Amino acid sequence: MSIFNVSEKKEKALLDRMCELNVKENDLEESFIRSSGPGGQKVNKTSSCVFLRHIPTDITVKYQKERSQSLNRFFARRTLLDQIELKQKGYIIEDKKRIEKIKSQKRKKRKRTNEKLKAIKPKQSDSEENKR
Repeated sequence: MSIFNVSEKKEKALLDRMCELNVKENDLEESFIRSSGPGGQKVNKTSSCVFLRHIPTDITVKYQKERSQSLNRFFARRTLLDQIELKQKGYIIEDKKRIEKIKSQKRKKRKRTNEKLKAIKPKQSDSEENKR
């Protein structure tokens, strides 16, 4: 059974990433506080906001985007791992892949646009000959 109320695949990916970055559950200090913002009575009555602190690096994360405490726990851990990876490696692997993909798409788009412009745009020498 899943402790974070997400699919087993996502939970396994999170635990694998924790092992990869040498983050243990014992290194995490977790507390629950009341969320702020929209949500009315539900937000005011429940402590669904997760405050997570990684003791060795003293990195803290506060996550309250979801209404469910278990989902907030999961996303807080993911966010914390992003912060730790950023501190250890200087970059986040998923972000780097995503940015490279976008750059590649933009290069292809730019190349296609230039080719279309060359095909449509008459050459300057042709227009000068027509003027004479």
